[in-house]
Amino acid sequence: MEFRNFNPVARAKDAAHQLILTAMGRAVADGALPEAAVPAFNIEIPGDLKNGDLASNAAMVCARAFRLPPRKIAEILLAHADCTDTPFDHLEVAGPGFLNFFLAHRYFEEVVLAANLAAADWGRTDLGAGKRFNVEFVSANPTGPMHLGNARGGALGDCLASVLEWAGYEVTREFYVNDAGNQIEKFGDSLSARYLQIFKGEDAVPFPEKGYQGEDIKQRAREFADLHGDAFVDKPEAERKKALVDYALPLNIQAMKDAMEKYRIHYDVWFLESDLHKSGAVQAVLDKLAALGATYEKDGAIWYRAGEYSLKWGANKNPKAGEGEAQDGPKDEVLVRANGIPTYFAADIAYHYNKLVTRGFDKAIDVWGADHAGHVARMKGSMDAVGLSGSRLDVVLMQLVKLIRDGQEVRMSKRTGKAISLVDLLDEVPIDSARFFFNQREPGAQVLFDLDLAVKQDSDNPVYYVQYAYARICSILRTMEEEGVTLLPADQIDLSTLTQENEIELMREIGYFPEEIATAARNYDPARITRYVTNVATLFHKFYTTCRCKGVECGLQQARLALCVAAKNTIASGLAILKITAPERM
Repeated sequence: MEFRNFNPVARAKDAAHQLILTAMGRAVADGALPEAAVPAFNIEIPGDLKNGDLASNAAMVCARAFRLPPRKIAEILLAHADCTDTPFDHLEVAGPGFLNFFLAHRYFEEVVLAANLAAADWGRTDLGAGKRFNVEFVSANPTGPMHLGNARGGALGDCLASVLEWAGYEVTREFYVNDAGNQIEKFGDSLSARYLQIFKGEDAVPFPEKGYQGEDIKQRAREFADLHGDAFVDKPEAERKKALVDYALPLNIQAMKDAMEKYRIHYDVWFLESDLHKSGAVQAVLDKLAALGATYEKDGAIWYRAGEYSLKWGANKNPKAGEGEAQDGPKDEVLVRANGIPTYFAADIAYHYNKLVTRGFDKAIDVWGADHAGHVARMKGSMDAVGLSGSRLDVVLMQLVKLIRDGQEVRMSKRTGKAISLVDLLDEVPIDSARFFFNQREPGAQVLFDLDLAVKQDSDNPVYYVQYAYARICSILRTMEEEGVTLLPADQIDLSTLTQENEIELMREIGYFPEEIATAARNYDPARITRYVTNVATLFHKFYTTCRCKGVECGLQQARLALCVAAKNTIASGLAILKITAPERM
């Protein structure tokens, strides 16, 4: 059997769906059920597996169509169901009319076989069918160090991209560099003031009220002064600022690249906002919006009719709207100021148009902090306004991170005495722990990052716990090989001997893996994989304590070793998605 892109749960659900339809057809044919249009029904994994491996509400949703009580319909379907050549052993009727499906042992044998033969590709599916997705994440301003929000965004975005790749999408990881606009002006003003203060003194040169106060600004100014001395002190302000920005900005961008690489994040594209302006892409989108009637002029500025487009995507209404604002929706947005300078929003529209049209991605996915929630509707609406569809842009909103040490919240680095940056965190915490901890909760939940737990090397640390399960499997396989036991190919092993409860539980969990990846991709929630590999590790540790591989009959030994390999491949793939190491010895 071909196990490429094999998803046993999806296959079983499809089989259950077809089994019910076939049973309905037979029941209608012999008059047990009347002819009727069959409404959609669900096949799900029940919360309590004592109620079966899968369950369906088919009888309930068909009650009106068949004009019979759900329980009666379920009993009729049960009488006409045939599990031959399906993954199921039998069906049962429960409660008001649920149909519960119980998997046959051949299903579990197939799972072990697939996880062995697929090896490093176990878990991959073709859900995405090769569609091209762009995942943009972190995109920190290049005017200072990256912070803890960027640390979570990096782990979340990178693992989301991995999940999508494993689910069959073609993924591009992208970092958008905001190297234009007001923040770069502030950056230049700040650098210029710090540079002049080196030669004239801090009292003689006032610092801009809204300037960047960080030590990193002083450092870049000192570096520039070491290279050029006072040669730029008497230069015109614009020339001095340009020279300082031209020096400092590439260094800051390179520092971001270095930090991301240290964090095991490799971007396919570093996209510069300035390129949009230089290429004329911003002006082209402004012209397109104007041609489509999505803008108007007022007070010398060009406005975007946000009220006509954003409300569809959940923007808040604006009951106190005034002139230039939609009366029953969100307020309109300036795209070009009266001084002729485009706003950030104009560049954002051009940037997403570039992704979806110029570069032809099927979907653009942005990972943003939750404080940008208000921007989602207007950004999606702008895609409608420019002739695309807001449905082609998805935004994953990410909650904040709270660092904990000794049970107390931590805000400052012990080393620098400043707010903890991404680099500070990676200097203190193993990268495996950082990537695992930041993906323990779904994006919309706040992360409590326990610094003490993250550095522990015992089973209290969840990433250590999972890695130890992997290392334990490697140890078992290594020991058996040293004792002269040769593991046969999985398709030559009698897997029907795996009947213990802990063996069945482990096989069932391993079988969930491709569907977990597919669900994580659909929901944009890579935390599912973190939780999943923890579950597999837990079930393997239980299996290890009750099901020995050493000193048992040869056939059973081979089957259990094959199950060990299946668990090993599953954990290895899960950790690979998370870009966490899988050590063979601990």
